[in-house]
Amino acid sequence: MRKKLLIGCGALVVACLLAAVLYIQTQPGTTEGAKAIDVVVVHGDGTEATFQYQTDAEYLGDVLTENGLVEGTESSYGLFITTVDGETADDSLQQWWCITREGEMLSTGADQTPIADGEQYELTLTEGY
Repeated sequence: MRKKLLIGCGALVVACLLAAVLYIQTQPGTTEGAKAIDVVVVHGDGTEATFQYQTDAEYLGDVLTENGLVEGTESSYGLFITTVDGETADDSLQQWWCITREGEMLSTGADQTPIADGEQYELTLTEGY
C-alpha cells in the first residue's frame, strides 16, 4: 500500500513539473520598445471612441491605467476594470468590460495581455454573466 502511495505522489510531482514547463513555454511573450496601439471603447449606448497610444509598455493594463482610460480594483488576478472612458459598469445590471483584440475575446486580463506594435484592442461594455 505504501509503495502505491509513493508511486502516486511521484507521478503527481512529475505531472506538476510538466504542467509548469508547458505553461512557461506557451505563455505569450512581450515585445520591448516603442509600440503604437489603438483602443476602441464601445459604450453601453453603442457609441464608440478610439484612442491611439504610443508606448514602451509591454502589457495592455499598463497602457490603459497610465493614460487614465480605465479605473478598477486590484485583485490577486490583476486589474479588475470597472470604469472605462468615464462609464462605470453597473453590477446590478450584470455589466462588465469585455476585452478583445481585433475582435477576438482574450483569455487573459489586461495586466497579463502583452501588446505588440500595430494591434487594436476593444473594451466593450457587456451585459450578462
